Amino acid sequence: MSPLFLALLLSFVSVSRSAPGPCEVCVGFLLRLYDTLTSTHRELSPGLVEQELFRACSVAQGKEARLCYYLGASSDAATRVTAAVCRPLASHVPVEKICQRLSSRDTQICQLRHEPRLRDLSSDGLKRLRVAELRNILALWGEECRGCLEKHELVSLIQEKAPLHAHQEEL
Repeated sequence: MSPLFLALLLSFVSVSRSAPGPCEVCVGFLLRLYDTLTSTHRELSPGLVEQELFRACSVAQGKEARLCYYLGASSDAATRVTAAVCRPLASHVPVEKICQRLSSRDTQICQLRHEPRLRDLSSDGLKRLRVAELRNILALWGEECRGCLEKHELVSLIQEKAPLHAHQEEL
């Protein structure tokens, strides 16, 4: 490959990663999968891509786990359309195009959006949120507040656990 082509490819990937647009969950997940595949394997086959897709889906959480369910790459999925991902990805088709094709089969794939990131962890910022939103933050972190009856208890628990989960906010 020529250096010019690689530079152009890297600039395209960095632009597409920075701007959340249509199919943001699908594009982000498949980009990470493709990067993992191309960094560890020289040649890609549909079987290899499918194996890595199932491995990535086994540890996926949140909206990405829902995407895996829609693709049929999770253990509880009713349908299976993994071939619509594996064959094009093995042929180096851009992930945006793969997600666009998938959305024509199932519109729910492109309706998935990441939850907005929590920026203000101050007491005042958290007090502005609803109790359900505070509980969702804790659930996203895998934490639970047993016996919390008041909003201020949830706020104090989030502030206590925030340093442990700060790395997740950066991802």
